[in-house]
Amino acid sequence: MPVPDVTVVVAVYNTVPYLTACLDSLVGQSLAPGRLEVVAVDDGSTDGGGELLDAYAARHPGLFTVVHQPNSGGPAGPTNRGLELARGRYVLFLGADDWLGEEALERLVTAADAWGSDVVVPKQVGVNGRLVPQGIFHADAESVGFADSALAWALADTKLFRLDLVRRHGLRRDERLKVFSDQPFTLEACLRAARVSVLADYDCYFLVLRDDRGNVTERAGVLDRLRGIAALQQVAAELASPVEELDAIRVRSFAWDVPRLLDEGFLLLAEETQGRVCAEVAGLVERFGAREVYHRLPVAERVRLELAAAGRPEALRNQIRYEAAHGEPPAVRDGRRLYADYPAFRDAGTGLPDELFLLREETAGAAEAVAPSPGLARQLWRGLVPAQLRRGLRRHPAWRRFADSVSGDVR
Repeated sequence: MPVPDVTVVVAVYNTVPYLTACLDSLVGQSLAPGRLEVVAVDDGSTDGGGELLDAYAARHPGLFTVVHQPNSGGPAGPTNRGLELARGRYVLFLGADDWLGEEALERLVTAADAWGSDVVVPKQVGVNGRLVPQGIFHADAESVGFADSALAWALADTKLFRLDLVRRHGLRRDERLKVFSDQPFTLEACLRAARVSVLADYDCYFLVLRDDRGNVTERAGVLDRLRGIAALQQVAAELASPVEELDAIRVRSFAWDVPRLLDEGFLLLAEETQGRVCAEVAGLVERFGAREVYHRLPVAERVRLELAAAGRPEALRNQIRYEAAHGEPPAVRDGRRLYADYPAFRDAGTGLPDELFLLREETAGAAEAVAPSPGLARQLWRGLVPAQLRRGLRRHPAWRRFADSVSGDVR
């Protein structure tokens, strides 16, 4: 039997009515017959999704392989099962509520073959309000890395992977993770790849936010998310090169993934859960060197991380409420230094160091911003990271000054 160019793995669990658009996009691919196979794994669907898969397989013999299994509790199990059955030279993972552009697979395979890529990041588009950072898609790129691009902000497994790379390194999703199991997988693949490329000149992959917000990530609990973040950072600690590569991945988690779990949603958690969250964040901060990239984070994010790490949920709640009500705090001058006057600043009860609140320091007549770094600022303002984070950063005076200087890039 000929080896197909690409295997698309689709893990399916209760995604009707979105599943039809997903499957139709695969049937309609421009790849010639025999160059594509689809392995769809029904993870115990109860909404008729399994029967829909069987119907498509019957209508399109030779294209679909359908596997039915009891529900595993998360996407990692059915994704791994599909990966085991993959025969293509390349494999692409497609969400069962997402869909592909008609020429997506043909273009991706052509690019991977031409460039010798182990991983190709396809142009992705958000549907129904789905947030998809766009900065890495500003142009086609034959080779990108974590230190010179926004790759750290694009760690979902919505990519084309060379199957030989996956098999050679035994890459699989961790089935103990209920959410974010794709990110450690993708990070390890990218760190082990000889070449990671970007195909940006065609809308390949359409990521859908379900009307009921039923996407796995949307419904995941905060503790499950923190475990996924820890797994990602463990891969980085083991495989990423210091300093720039490792720091880029650290910044991803500690400027965005962890702080977003310490926002207004934190206030809705039971006090016992808040305490557990703080303990988990403390472990992340200590184990994975978060403080080494604090100089690249906005003050508010640093403060929330440290209040959690210090086991101060009450002070953290006050910080969150203050940010929601007031946004940016007034600045306090002490000699040549300016500090953000958040409630925890010089509060003996929290004991946080002044440096955590430092906005800028004046030396030799010049005002030098302490955070954020120009390189990260440039990425953020060009849209390389999520829009919610950019909106929050606009309150920070250092970010506003940078935005004024690169107004043509701000969006």
